[in-house]
Parts: sequence; structure tokens; C-alpha cells
Amino acid sequence: MKEQIHTIPINDAMENAGECPFCYIERRAEERMMDFVLGAGASYMESDIRSQTDAEGFCREHFRKMFRYGNALGNAWILKTHMQRTIEQYNSATKNFKPQSAKKGLFRKKSGEEGTDNQVAAWIKTREKSCYICNTQEKSFRTYLDTFFTLYKKDEAFKKQVLEGQGFCLTHFADLLTGADERLSETELAAFYEKILPLEKENLERVYEDTAWFIEKYDYKNKDKDWKNSKDAVQRAMQKQKGGYPAEPFYEMKK
Repeated sequence: MKEQIHTIPINDAMENAGECPFCYIERRAEERMMDFVLGAGASYMESDIRSQTDAEGFCREHFRKMFRYGNALGNAWILKTHMQRTIEQYNSATKNFKPQSAKKGLFRKKSGEEGTDNQVAAWIKTREKSCYICNTQEKSFRTYLDTFFTLYKKDEAFKKQVLEGQGFCLTHFADLLTGADERLSETELAAFYEKILPLEKENLERVYEDTAWFIEKYDYKNKDKDWKNSKDAVQRAMQKQKGGYPAEPFYEMKK
């Protein structure tokens, strides 16, 4: 299948898949978002972008990555108006607040989506679920899944590359399975699961064996034996479990 603009990120991910092609896609998408939010283009100076970041905010992990990115002034501009909005929302949430002990109704059902009758706590918990970078990445990821399954169905070379690969992290494997259920016909789905479930099992066992041998290498009896593929087994096992790249340094602003 001829490569097109929307297929390039998926093909690039398969070429650099490692333990999970979707981890690679996620990392590259996050880097682009970090550059967009804080990089040389200074999108944080644009009112329409700031209105979005003020409304959606950022999760703890992305605040941490934004700080390590290196643009302190850019972060300050973003935080200034975001803090203003936070204070306005705080004032609204606390304006008519009346404390009520949860002990009075120990077995009563909690009201509200957040499982609490405390309106201030509910507001805080709601905002903690929102992140401008996470939300943007999630929208992009759905598009990448669409492209993945288009290629898987129509491009035999791509399909072969997937089935000869090293599987996926379990986090993205769940996304892949859900995506398959939504995008494949009944016949396609049966064939997909027949191949993909054994592939994932095989690669989970491969990473397990690498991790087990990593431990065995610390036995003095094995000190002169080959490390095989176990030297980076710890970070690969972590990635296989939850995704991401545990051993990589923070992404920083290009100077």
C-alpha cells in the first residue's frame, strides 16, 4: 500500500516499535504537544490556546514534564491565567458551601459523579481528570487506531510486520483489542484474535525470560555467562506492564 501522510506515523512506529509501537506513537505525539505548548512557536501567547489550557488544565505528570521541559517563563504565562481561572472556580465552588459530616450517614449512597456530597471536593476531583495534553493525545490516538486497522486490513506487508513484531504493552494492547472490536467485521475479528492473542502471550513470556535471566546473572555461578537480551530487561518489563519508556530522560526544549 502506497504510503500517505496519515500512514507515515504508523509506519514510522512499526519501524521503531520495540516493545510497543503505540508507546512510540504516544511518545512522539507528546513531544510534539510539548513543543506546541511551550516551544519556540510560543502558542502559550495566543489567547485561543490559553483559553483552552486554562479550561482543561494539565495533569500532575504533564505539569512535571512541562517543568522539566525548560521554559520557565512560558510555564509562568500559562500558570498565571490558569491560576486566575482556578481561583474563580474555587470561589464559585465555595460560595454557598456548608460543611456536612460524612459520619452522619455512614451507609448512605454518595451523590454526584465523584462519589462525594462535598461540592468543593467534587470540583477538585473533576478538574484532576482533565489535561490539555492528555485530551489532545487521546483524540489523536483514535485517529492512529483507525489508520492502524486500515493498514492491517489492506496492506499485507504491514500485517506481516505486526505479526512478526514484539507485541504491545498491556495498556495499549487493551486499546488495540477495543479498537478491533469496534472496527473489524465478525470474520475479520475472529482472524485477528487468532493471531494477536498468541503473539502477545509469546512476547510477554519473552520479556519474562529476559527478566528472569537478569536476576540469574547476579548469581556468582553465572558471572561469566552471556547477558543474552537481559541487560535492559527491567525497563522493558516495566514498559510491557504499563507502557511508556521508564529509562528515558525527560524531553527538553531545543535551544
